[in-house]
Amino acid sequence: MPPLLQLSGVTKSFGAVRALKGVSFSLAAGEVHALLGENGAGKSTLIKVITGAHQPDSGTIAVDGETTGKLTPSTARTRGIAAIYQQPALFPDLTVAENIGLGLEKPSPFRPVRWAERRAHARELLQRVGANIDPETEVRNLSMPEQQLVEIARSLGAGARILIMDEPTASLTQKEVQLLLKLVRDLREQGVGIIYISHRLEEIFEVADRVTVLRDGESVGTKSAKEIDEPGLIRMMVGREVSSIYPPSESQPGKPVLRLENVGCSSSGVRGVSFEVRAGEVFGLSGLVGAGRTELARILFGITPADSGKILLKGDSIEIHSPRQAVESGIAYVPEDRRRHGVVLEMPIASNITMAIHPSFFPGSWLRFGKERELAEKYISDLQIKTPSSEAPGGSLSGGNQQKVALSRWLATHPKVLILDEPTQGVDVGAKSEIHKIIRKLAAEGLAVIMISSDLPEVLGMSDRIGVMRGGTLTRILDGPTADAHSVMSAALGQDEAGGIAA
Repeated sequence: MPPLLQLSGVTKSFGAVRALKGVSFSLAAGEVHALLGENGAGKSTLIKVITGAHQPDSGTIAVDGETTGKLTPSTARTRGIAAIYQQPALFPDLTVAENIGLGLEKPSPFRPVRWAERRAHARELLQRVGANIDPETEVRNLSMPEQQLVEIARSLGAGARILIMDEPTASLTQKEVQLLLKLVRDLREQGVGIIYISHRLEEIFEVADRVTVLRDGESVGTKSAKEIDEPGLIRMMVGREVSSIYPPSESQPGKPVLRLENVGCSSSGVRGVSFEVRAGEVFGLSGLVGAGRTELARILFGITPADSGKILLKGDSIEIHSPRQAVESGIAYVPEDRRRHGVVLEMPIASNITMAIHPSFFPGSWLRFGKERELAEKYISDLQIKTPSSEAPGGSLSGGNQQKVALSRWLATHPKVLILDEPTQGVDVGAKSEIHKIIRKLAAEGLAVIMISSDLPEVLGMSDRIGVMRGGTLTRILDGPTADAHSVMSAALGQDEAGGIAA
């Protein structure tokens, strides 16, 4: 029986850059085949070739043993190929049923919309993926995992037999990850072939049958998931040993820098939060989606100012009513969505880095491009940002290097407190290790770091102390070196667990 999908010797170049160099890949029905590699390894290009967005320069693609010829997005869909990306491609102002209907129904100016039939079909598809979602709900009111379920339901409704899942768990908490992985297993049992892309290696060992690793546009090898361990996968991906994904703390925390006393904001649902962060400390914030972690970060940065409690910086009470006031007070915030809020993709790296310090860096509105390049090159060197030039646009960089540019922008303000929201979301294992080393180095230099992360191993591996949020408030503070996954999740779920500190 031929493979469900077979790629043989696929190449693709963009100008002088060879993105794919003779890649071969196969997928069987009822198989989860993981596709791994660092950012820039060629995964995205290969997925675009499979979905018809890019035409290969050479090589063949076969579905069910039949060579496809020229594959377009339309013909890929008719052959049962669908992709679910990290950011769902849904219309936020339309209902779930309307989004599913638009993806399945053939448009015609003379065909009336059968609303009852559309809603019933949507409900049936949602039930198939285990989603308890009202088809009449507007998409903007859904959580990220719910939106992903809608996309999967729509793909299955279109007859998808080859499902590509690109970083599907990047924005999910541990509990939501397990629900999605259960769905992946269920789809495998139904005979769907799944290409699974993730930088979270623990997920690969949970669901994958085989693993193919790309490096520099070439296939390094394909292994059974049972025949390889995590260090072996990392060696295949980066071509070298990564000494420690989570480097140990090199400093003892000093005096408190930031202290919160019963801080709350009624509009964002945060209430009664109290904790302190010390100089040289990485304070991890964990919790389920909707627990209030990002909302708390936005309060501290003045986006949604606190309306109750006190914020003290080095012992002095401060009020933060705007991001400008936060920056002037010495608080910096690297937000979760680097493409929307972290880096301006069209602007040069140098301009991105100086964006938060314009008033002081360009006094009197005089632009000093030489000084700007000099500062940018300092951070490019210090943070090892891989770029041909400080004048390259932010959008030309990999995800990990974009994150370093976003971090550079706020380090340029010389902050006392650095808030990092999902600092390694969607970056490869090599870049993750580099970012962790940067965080440790900043803490060793005396910076107080608040790290928000949905990646539980990251929280456990990087935090000196862990604050767990639930329902808009801080419920427990755990000692980082002695905490484990069970204690963090118990606190996040509201279970009474010994070993924590009442917050």
